[in-house]
Amino acid sequence: MIKGSFPIEDFRGLQTPFYAYDKELLQKTLDVINAESNKYGYHVHYAVKANANPIILQTICASNLGADCVSGGEVKAAIEAGFSPDKIVFAGVGKADWEIDYALDNDIFCFNVESEPELENINVLAAQKNKIARIALRINPNVDAHTHSYITTGLNENKFGFSIESLPQVVVLLKKFSNVKLVGLHFHIGSQITDMSAFQDLCIKINELQEFLREKDICCQHINVGGGLGINYQHPNHVPIADFESYFKVFHDYLKVEKNQIVHFELGRSVVAPCGSLITKVLYVKKGTSKQFAIVDAGMTDLIRPALYQAYHHIENITSNANEEKYDIVGPICESSDTFAKDYTINAVKRGDLLAMRSAGAYGEIMASRYNLRELPKSYFF
Repeated sequence: MIKGSFPIEDFRGLQTPFYAYDKELLQKTLDVINAESNKYGYHVHYAVKANANPIILQTICASNLGADCVSGGEVKAAIEAGFSPDKIVFAGVGKADWEIDYALDNDIFCFNVESEPELENINVLAAQKNKIARIALRINPNVDAHTHSYITTGLNENKFGFSIESLPQVVVLLKKFSNVKLVGLHFHIGSQITDMSAFQDLCIKINELQEFLREKDICCQHINVGGGLGINYQHPNHVPIADFESYFKVFHDYLKVEKNQIVHFELGRSVVAPCGSLITKVLYVKKGTSKQFAIVDAGMTDLIRPALYQAYHHIENITSNANEEKYDIVGPICESSDTFAKDYTINAVKRGDLLAMRSAGAYGEIMASRYNLRELPKSYFF
């Protein structure tokens, strides 16, 4: 939705804050993903952690994407939304026994394994069920994603995955386990990546690793390169869909794919972020000594990204075309970090105006909390 197309009359009867989702933009995004990935025969899984709203999951499932999950709850939500278990991958550094058991019982496609103790545990649990668990080794390629340190996952200092140096001993360990089957390699270097050279670097590391494994007569059928494609938070009206064409083309141009290998992707933010906006109402305009504050009824409980990552969201006053003024836009939570933007220029606000915090479809509703005993925000589709 762009500013002029928000259904204001529909909004007026709704209790703020709430999430408004643009169904048309979500579908257009999914259509582009399918068109660009199908050029190369790639398999795309949606990263459920970005947004697990049931309607969003059902819409994505209907577009034939798989699901990338990082908890037993996400595996359950994906199955309930209609995703076929044979298109579900399960990652995460701390899989509990019940989560592994649930995934085994539902015969998901693959576990993305991140440590030797986890590998051993999956083997034990699979043996108890007389099953063979398909696994991919998550490899930490030590590639700098050039993004925020909190959402960088592919450096040696991160908690995720096996180091490349540890692979020889992992290969030896695998031969001792009879209830796991190595089917793939998994990578993920970070999130909100807009510099395509980071993905080029990843491809080069994967090529080198495959050459190393080939010398040991190991060839995996599935290569999962993760996700991480960023969106344009600054200009959601002008660039509403991420650059999937360039993204998939980088892997086509730089990744050496063996015969019969299948390449998988795990996209989250770029699928759903642009289609969601957090709608909030201005409660008060407070004049300070040197600045003014727009105090809104949404807080970090509804959208935590600015407080957690210092993340930027484009904010619009969708009920006013008054001359622009500068504000700190803040929420009601009793924390100094409950600030959405500082010195932000926006059409002049007054009590009762509605503001739209754009590109909030990912890591917005899904990360909401009840801190200060606030109600969780509702969601609506338009």
